[in-house]
Amino acid sequence: MPPDEAGTLVEDLEDIGGAETSDGIRVTRDLPPIVATRRRATAESGSRGVRRGGGLGACAATNAAIGDVPPDRLEDVDVDDDEDEPYEPEPDDDDDFALARPNAASIVPGRAKVHVRTFGCSHNISDSEFMAGQLSAYGYTLTTSPEDADLWVVNTCTVKNPSQSAMNTVIERGKAAGKKLVIAGCVPQGDKNARELDDLTLLGVTQIDRVVEAVERTLAGDAVRMLAKKTLPALDLPKIRRNEHVEIVPLSTGCLGKCTYCKTKHARGELGSYAPEALVARVQTAIAEGVTEIWLSSEDTGAYGIDLGTDVTRLLRDVTAALPKDGSCMLRLGMTNPPYILAHLDAVAEAMHHPGVYAFLHIPVQAGSDAVLGRMKREYVVADFEKVVDTLLERVPGITIATDIICGFPGETEEDWEMTMALCRKYDFIELHLSQFYPRPGTPAARMKKVNSREVKRRSRELTNYIESYLPHGALVGTTQRVWVTDIAKDGISLVAHTKSYVQVLLPGGEAERARLMGKSAVVKIIESARWYVRGEVLEVE
Repeated sequence: MPPDEAGTLVEDLEDIGGAETSDGIRVTRDLPPIVATRRRATAESGSRGVRRGGGLGACAATNAAIGDVPPDRLEDVDVDDDEDEPYEPEPDDDDDFALARPNAASIVPGRAKVHVRTFGCSHNISDSEFMAGQLSAYGYTLTTSPEDADLWVVNTCTVKNPSQSAMNTVIERGKAAGKKLVIAGCVPQGDKNARELDDLTLLGVTQIDRVVEAVERTLAGDAVRMLAKKTLPALDLPKIRRNEHVEIVPLSTGCLGKCTYCKTKHARGELGSYAPEALVARVQTAIAEGVTEIWLSSEDTGAYGIDLGTDVTRLLRDVTAALPKDGSCMLRLGMTNPPYILAHLDAVAEAMHHPGVYAFLHIPVQAGSDAVLGRMKREYVVADFEKVVDTLLERVPGITIATDIICGFPGETEEDWEMTMALCRKYDFIELHLSQFYPRPGTPAARMKKVNSREVKRRSRELTNYIESYLPHGALVGTTQRVWVTDIAKDGISLVAHTKSYVQVLLPGGEAERARLMGKSAVVKIIESARWYVRGEVLEVE
């Protein structure tokens, strides 16, 4: 399965691959929050980044296992879609201390063990990194073992029903095991009255800088709600990286779109961008701390800065100016939708010619039919998407374009589907992420007439068979490539690297090779090609 925006950082802080956790640093308990949260958890202060799992499926799942249950065996839990009820946005209320339980068993704050669990995209994982850093800075011990933890922080995703169903399963298991729970992320922000969240502490998407307060109140026996929208959390909060070699920099939260199927908009809201100066400073800090990759993450990179009177062109100019010119640290641009990136194609192409920027861009098209795109309210037509792709293919030789397709969107006819298939055949996308339509509760699309499920499955199989029928990397066999090594494969042995075009390269692993290669650049010879990756042998370490 191909990597994607939600993909290459798909596991959470517990790391299926068995990575080490950070050593927590301790901060005097009487420090006010504003002081403690400015303490950075870095190698210098005693914390190490957390290595993520990856590899042959460095990107396959959007959640990691709880205990000994692998992600593909988390049983589904029915979700009440309320499809016949019109959506009424959750009001932005003040913090609601929903339930106080002074007689409940409590644990001394700062001495508890906390397990952080993350579902969803790279933005969510960045949020979890910031939450883990703050908890560590306040003296909490982070553990990869849910059984050993006193409290679980569950950072949730609302994109698809299975993600929310898996969250429900985690909540049930946590309650059954007597664990205290803090539910963070998009689900509580977008659907705070869901019955699964009753009597639990809820932490909103812009409230992650209050995670210590949420944890302390929960350990004291209270269930609190911190959901009010506020200014974006600072980018200089303490942080423990999911992968010590990869820095995720959130450009913004929310978007300008009105997609009829999207539940994330209910949680993340309208576009809110970080100031360019703050982002450049964050990039410079990460480079100084020795990371190998920097990911610019956003719900829509092309829309960055519109709310501030700036744009992604200026941001790319400033960020690339901060990158090492020898390519020792690589930048990966985040997902972008066609409408807003159209005006910035020159800047994107120029950036990708920088030795420190991957020639890779994730541009979801979702459908090859203008009629379907109209019902989705995607605010572009197929020709706009084609202009973006054609321009970048011409201006950036070797670029990898990733895209998304939703199969079986309400009203999709056979003719519509054939248009989607034709678009996929035209470009033979190196990475294509296929999803069957999920009606998310409260969205306009959930009230539209659905396509027959058997037909949806047939169409899904048709596209799956097609995208697995060709080997896009065959021409690389026998060539010499510079790669950047940042990960360990799910087999626990192979190392995961990427070429300048962000092609995944698997290298021989083992303890000695990890020590020699991890976090470094190398020259390799490509010796084998598969659908989603290639294999290489190391010629030289740079």
